[in-house]
Order: sequence, then C-alpha cells, then structure tokens
Amino acid sequence: MLILVRHGRTAANREHRFVGRLDPTLDEIGRAQAASVASLLGAVAALRTSPLRRAVETAGLLGTGLDPVVDPRFIELDFGDLEGTLVTDVDPAVWQRHLTDAAAVLPNGESIEMVADRVSGALEELFSSPGEGARREDGDVVIVTHMTPVKVAVAWALRVDPIASVRMRLANASVTRIAFGPTGPVLASYNEQASGAR
Repeated sequence: MLILVRHGRTAANREHRFVGRLDPTLDEIGRAQAASVASLLGAVAALRTSPLRRAVETAGLLGTGLDPVVDPRFIELDFGDLEGTLVTDVDPAVWQRHLTDAAAVLPNGESIEMVADRVSGALEELFSSPGEGARREDGDVVIVTHMTPVKVAVAWALRVDPIASVRMRLANASVTRIAFGPTGPVLASYNEQASGAR
C-alpha cells in the first residue's frame, strides 16, 4: 500500500500563508503532529520525502527507523509570486483561474496540472509491478509530502481531472492511503488524523 503523509504544521500554515517552495521548519505543534502520525502506520518498507525541510523533518519524526529517500517529484506546488502571501490577500481573479483551470499557471509558478504530471509519473512507477513498490507484501511505502501532491494523487487514483483537488480539504499531519485492487489503484482512506493531532 502507498501511504501519503502531509507534513506537520509550520508557522506559515498557522498564519494561512501560501508556503509552496518556501522552506520553513515545523513549529512546536507541527512536531507533535508529525510524531502522532506514527500511531497510524504499520510496517513501513520504504520511506520517501519531498526535499523541503518541513517534509524531511516530519519523516524523521515518524519513528520508522528508516532513512528517507528524497524524491523531488513530491515537492509542493510552486506558488510563484504568491509564496508567503496571506490567502486573503490574493488577487481574486488570479485565484479564480487557479481554482477552475488545472492548466492555469500561477504567476512565476506552476499549475495544478504540472504537479499532477510529475506526481502521476511517480505513482505509475510505484504501482507498476506486482510484488514491488507500493504493491510489495512486506510493508507499506510511505511518502511525506505536501497538500497539492496528496490531493492530485487522490485524483490520479480516482481517475478524475486534477482540478477536483481544489474541492478536497487536507489537514496537516494527515494520512491518505492508496491500495491496489483488481482494477488498479484504489483510494483506501483520505485525511486520516491521529487522535488529538488537530
């Protein structure tokens, strides 16, 4: 099974700012949230992470005993000129395009479609071979990543347009599970949180 973990909270998350490629560390609550995710995990056979510190730090707090492998395909969407901006301060026209068109590129940043393309390539690899990757029998593959990659991974598993990701709410330090069924990838759970982690 594939387990996608969104990193714990940062100060920028707390302030409702677009973080994107900015590289803050977890705050105190974020570190506690990350440690609490361990209770949601079983046997972990492989651990991957986005290169950003908030993801790497979360991976280290999961208690798997594994050294995480950095996979840049799971880095957060590049919000470009919006990075560090309060959500409430964004130009409504720019944000409306982002919410309605997966191909709309944020100023000096990325589109949802761009993230979906790189994440779906990684997911296709992980699910391509029986007994390997996310289809191995000896444990789960855990990837610590960010909001947008998790949500486009769900859209990939459901075979829906990546724009559906804007209608999904995803908490910090949450777990999303994608299994493999008779017809291919299956969404097994979404936005699981450990008790008291909110």
